[in-house]
Parts: sequence; C-alpha cells; structure tokens
Amino acid sequence: MSVVKSPLSEENLKVVGDALQGALVDLVDLALVGKQVHWTIVGPRFRSVHLQLDEVVTTARTHADTVAERASALGVPPDGRAATVAATSGIETAKSGWIKDTDAVGALVAGLGAVITRMRERIEATAEPDPVTQDILIGLTRDLEKHHWMFQAENVNGR
Repeated sequence: MSVVKSPLSEENLKVVGDALQGALVDLVDLALVGKQVHWTIVGPRFRSVHLQLDEVVTTARTHADTVAERASALGVPPDGRAATVAATSGIETAKSGWIKDTDAVGALVAGLGAVITRMRERIEATAEPDPVTQDILIGLTRDLEKHHWMFQAENVNGR
C-alpha cells in the first residue's frame, strides 16, 4: 500500500526507489562504521582522526535523512532498520577492539571508496528516470569524495 503517489512511472520508480534505498543503507552503515572507529581509535594521530571521523558521521547522517525523505516523497518507504543495513550494505564491518590510527584511516578510505563507487552507479542509473534524485546523489557523493580525499591524504608516505 502506498499512501503517497509518485509522479514517476512504475518502471522509473523502481529504479529510483532501489537507488535511494541502497544509498540510505550505505549512509547509515557508513555512520555506524565511522562511530565505531571513532570510539576505538588509538595512536599518535588520535585527536585529528577522531575529529575527522565525526565529520564523516555528520555528513552520512545528514545525507541519509535527505535520501530517506526523498524516498518518502516519492511514495517509497525507506528502510534503515539494523537488519536491513547489515544484510545489504556495501561496507566491510569495522573490526572489533582498539584500532591503530593508520588502520582506522585505511578502513575509512576503503569504506568511503566502496560507498562512492556504489553512489556513482546510482547517479548513472537515476539520470534518465529522475534528475531530482540524481542531483541529491551527486551532492552527497561530492561530500563523500571530499572526505575520501582527506583520509587518503592522512596516509601519505606510509604514515
């Protein structure tokens, strides 16, 4: 049952709904991974990376809300439940225990890279059926790519 009628055709709504749901799951999981690493990081760059992780989490949470609300506006109920996120995210699980600062940076580079790759696929998929959703995905990918660049710069020369 849909309580909101989308202006998109059923075919386009399926493509766009899948893209938004996938984006939501990846963003929710990115926020969770970022917080887990934030709580367990140790090492000489603790403070700078700790604060940088908070920025990623804020970005992911903000964009997750935008994505979920876009899905709702189109009549697609967003699903950010823990079980859904765990079953469908494209990010590797954060390791347990303390994580060395260089490993933390590596984990975020990998996680952000995985999400960015999937977001770029969603950008391409939504170009024709819904440029409004595509615009949202472009904006959030831009922000994620900025974080990705900054974390990569943390590990220059094997640091």
